[in-house]
Amino acid sequence: MTVRIDESLEGIDWAQAKADLAADDFDNGRSPGALRASFDRSQHVAIARDGDRVVGMARLLSDGVCNGYLLDVWTMSAYRRQGIGTAMVRQLMTRAPGQHIGLQTDDAEAFYTSLGYRHQPVFMSAIVGEWLVNEANQACPAQGLARPRRGEGSGRQ
Repeated sequence: MTVRIDESLEGIDWAQAKADLAADDFDNGRSPGALRASFDRSQHVAIARDGDRVVGMARLLSDGVCNGYLLDVWTMSAYRRQGIGTAMVRQLMTRAPGQHIGLQTDDAEAFYTSLGYRHQPVFMSAIVGEWLVNEANQACPAQGLARPRRGEGSGRQ
């Protein structure tokens, strides 16, 4: 098993990715199309692949100046404890030098602490309206989602 990590979203089967997330109890309810949009509209992504199969993913939102937000860090259960998550997070961190990178976690504090993350005094959040009730998450097929082309609003460099 040779896992490589890249920044390309090409060739991802988003319906399979959603199914794999659900099998690992990591699905937050986004449709395959909305999952694709989340990654496509992020400034930086890290995708772990074993051959053509996606076995891990993570993304980073950033203002490019001082603040970033790490999210959707996932490694398929069968591939955990092999350094894949660490490699994805470190790769993303190198894309945001000099920036404060925040994150939320329910059960991976030790993992993030090992990568240099520390508790902050308070983190707050709010959901505007109802969770995932928005245009991006409507029942659209993964391949039919309109998306901006690179350099036209995607924010990815």
